Amino acid sequence: MKATVRWVDNAMFLGESGSGHTVVMDGPEANGGRNVGIRPMEMLLLGAGGCSSFDVVSILKKSRQHVTGCDAEVTATRVDAVPAVFESMNLHFRISGKDLSEKQVQRAVELSAEKYCSATIMLANGGVTVSHSFEIIED
Repeated sequence: MKATVRWVDNAMFLGESGSGHTVVMDGPEANGGRNVGIRPMEMLLLGAGGCSSFDVVSILKKSRQHVTGCDAEVTATRVDAVPAVFESMNLHFRISGKDLSEKQVQRAVELSAEKYCSATIMLANGGVTVSHSFEIIED
C-alpha cells in the first residue's frame, strides 16, 4: 500500500491513496486551519469503522443473512497529553435486515473484532481499548 500527503497551506493537507482517491485534511481555525477538511485523527476513526463494517456485512452475507443496512457509530476518547493518542474506542453497529439472527450478528461482530479487522486489531495491539456493540433493526 502507498499514500501521499501533500501540504497545501497553513494546516491543510491533501492525501492521495495508492488507488487514486483524494481527501482534504485540515485543522481547526484555532490551529491555523480553515476547517475545510477532515481531521487526521477522524480519518483513523473512519478507517476503523469502514474496515470493521466491511467485515461484518461480508460475514453476514456469507452466512445468508438478509442484511439491508449497516451503520457503525465509532466513538473514541483521547488521552489529555501530547501525543493525544486514542485511549479507547467503541464501534456500535446498527444492523438492519429481515429476520436477522442475533447469534449470527454477534458472531460477525466478534469475528471482525478478533480475527479480520486489521485496523481495530492494530489499534488494540497498540494499547487502545477497543470495544464493540450492536443492535438489530428489523425491516
